Amino acid sequence: MDYKTVGLTAGIEIHQQLDTKEKLFCRCPTTLRDTAEHSGELFRYLRATESEMGEIDRAAQEEMKSIRRFQYFTYDTTCLVENDEEPPAPLNDEALGICLTLAKMFSMTPVPQVHTMRKLVIDGSNTSGFQRTALVALNGALPNGGEIETICLEEEAAQRVKDECFSLDRLGIPLVEITTSPCMHTPEEVQQMAEYIGMVLRSTGKVKRGLGTIRQDVNISIAGGARVEIKGVQELDLIAEVVRREVQRQQNLISLRDTLVARGACVDAGAVQPVTDLFRETKSAILKKAKKCYAIRLPGFAGLVGKEIQPDRRLGSEISDYAKKCGVGGIFHTDELPAYGITSEEVACLREHMKAEENDCVILVSGASDKQATCVCEQVLFRANLAISGTPVPEETRKMLETGSTAYMRPLPGAARMYPETDVLPVRIDDARWESTKVPELLTVTAERYVRDLSLDPALARQMAFSERRPLFERALSEKLKANITARTLLATIKEIHREGINTDTLSDDAILAILHAVEKGNAAKEAIPDLLRLVATGSTVDAAIQKLAPTVSREELESVIRKIVTDRAAFIAEKQKAALGPLMGVVMAEVRGSVDGKVVSEILRKELDKALSGK
Repeated sequence: MDYKTVGLTAGIEIHQQLDTKEKLFCRCPTTLRDTAEHSGELFRYLRATESEMGEIDRAAQEEMKSIRRFQYFTYDTTCLVENDEEPPAPLNDEALGICLTLAKMFSMTPVPQVHTMRKLVIDGSNTSGFQRTALVALNGALPNGGEIETICLEEEAAQRVKDECFSLDRLGIPLVEITTSPCMHTPEEVQQMAEYIGMVLRSTGKVKRGLGTIRQDVNISIAGGARVEIKGVQELDLIAEVVRREVQRQQNLISLRDTLVARGACVDAGAVQPVTDLFRETKSAILKKAKKCYAIRLPGFAGLVGKEIQPDRRLGSEISDYAKKCGVGGIFHTDELPAYGITSEEVACLREHMKAEENDCVILVSGASDKQATCVCEQVLFRANLAISGTPVPEETRKMLETGSTAYMRPLPGAARMYPETDVLPVRIDDARWESTKVPELLTVTAERYVRDLSLDPALARQMAFSERRPLFERALSEKLKANITARTLLATIKEIHREGINTDTLSDDAILAILHAVEKGNAAKEAIPDLLRLVATGSTVDAAIQKLAPTVSREELESVIRKIVTDRAAFIAEKQKAALGPLMGVVMAEVRGSVDGKVVSEILRKELDKALSGK
């Protein structure tokens, strides 16, 4: 696809958890807990508050269409701040320092004073109904010529356990939000810039690692479309696909609008009728449970409500997403019926009752009450109207689905979403603090240094530079351990042992380095490293593991062992000649149990093999 012709414009927001000891506005640890360990729970109903201008944010209004009771798990590592029962503590200075480091790495300008604001969020992810956020720096640079517009310091949201249940262990972990300008114009460029920003973040050595610790939100628009924010892209490799699918969605919505207009399609609020009595005897489990059923006739929409606009997503899916804001599971429409227990006879009866012509589609909705069913009808009419309007792509916030397609969440928030936090004092950023902020080496530069100074393979060097074990690798180098064997132990050997089901988290840094020092001193062979690690990971001390697997063997003892093996296998050597070296190496190494380096074994074995073949 020619994305320049399409007019693709994109920007990204990256949210990264910082690896601090304490949370942003309390002194609780930033440790995640198993939900089975929760020590208490509390409940909240959240409602939107008015901004300073007396307005309620449109995204918050959408969340308030259904009244929800949120449940929260508390722990012995959470406190009254997370419960929203105590004022916040001052802003975490360690987190602010990391944020300033990042700002300097992107050549940004810090703000003179950091003011904390409240960002209205009533989806249940904050007990208070808002997220605290603070602008730290402005106007940074990206490699593609674009800009980092802002860096903000925020508190992380609570982790959703299931439905309306959240866990408070994650709430309040310091989070940096990096927002770019809309400076990207292909899916691949969006992914590349996200990768670059992620690399800069990891270069600090002060960010958390693992699934869920970094999230990318992507803002996308095309010519004739609208800005859409896609939230929660956790996997870097999916970003380009998410952008491609959103471009496809917006193009298809524009094309769909043109077809609807050409058909003379319309949306009539008067074409809504109660149809509860039509389905008194239905076999549909969903309709049997419903207290109220309504039908909406959409003239000219037949065949288009069921039309695919993204893989596994149709216009009907978009309409259903809006309906779900009223607390229902979804909608039915005649493009997909008969199905779900609704028979062809019931569909015919419905179409006749609604006076639907061949080109008309009928939407069928249900609810637990007239109020809920009416809410659903209003949402269906609103979204159907957008489909035939001059702006068929609504500005909205969407969530990423597993496939890379997206679903509607809420409208884009407006200015009414933000208002000052009166419980947290501003923090001054003076010249002295900014000048004293140190800039670490970029991981890409680190990888180049490993290749240049340590003669590591480029792929291994990059893997080591980007690894969580890089600090341990640097420590090993400072202790004069060999780079290659250390890197391969940290990156490959430990991972292989972990795949066997052994808990490698029990391996301390000191234990790993002690094993490598034993190899360096000749007290164990490098071939013994996997077995030594296995033993230590399962409870042995390093000394005991070496004594068991690699007892000291002198050169004289080794030569004696090799001579005996060569003598005992004279017939095999006569048959295989020099090709016997490999099999005999395995026999010797098994005999000495990793006590001697393979190079020494190979050297002596070659000499003894040559003697045997020459008859001496």
